[in-house]
Amino acid sequence: MRLPLAAHTDQPWRIHELTPDFTVEDVWALPTPGGPGELPRLLTAFGAEGADGARGAGGPGGDAEEGFPAGAPLIVRFLWEARWKLGRVFGWDDEGGGLGGRVQTLRDRFPDDLRAVPAGPEMGKLPFEPLYLLDDEWAAEMANRTVHGVLHLSWVPDGAGGYRGQMAVLVKPNGRRGAAYMAAIKPFRYLFVYPALLGLIGRNWRAGAAA
Repeated sequence: MRLPLAAHTDQPWRIHELTPDFTVEDVWALPTPGGPGELPRLLTAFGAEGADGARGAGGPGGDAEEGFPAGAPLIVRFLWEARWKLGRVFGWDDEGGGLGGRVQTLRDRFPDDLRAVPAGPEMGKLPFEPLYLLDDEWAAEMANRTVHGVLHLSWVPDGAGGYRGQMAVLVKPNGRRGAAYMAAIKPFRYLFVYPALLGLIGRNWRAGAAA
């Protein structure tokens, strides 16, 4: 379920200190009902490597969970591959256009206490570099010639005595080209990518619980 932006901006997340020049693009409630302290399990359901022992592990003896985009519907896998092909054609993902090149990593903005915490797990085939992992939030970043983006996952009270995951996407477009790119992909994100991703997270969460 899509949430108001305030569901992210009104929380005391550490990511706010690092992203004053970013825009909160989307906030989603994730289909991951649970109890306190289950952020590592959420990262595993999201497809993280090593978040709970190994990527895609449903727990000891559990079946492998699906990763994104491999576990997504055909249309999403097609759009995913088309995006990377277009990136090669137009040079969006060329070396030098991303982190450490055109864009400085948000790690350069870390206060001293964040430098001392673990970065957290990698996200499989998703092009994000982990930034930090705390008890109730994890953040990662990506950048190319169109945009600098942040993926933020958190573990929040659900208002009914339990907890659930929450996902926020923050972006800093690279000028007019980046703004045009974000506008062009927006319909595809809402029609195909987000529903597939949330469905995959939900299936992995239930599979982990069963295991």
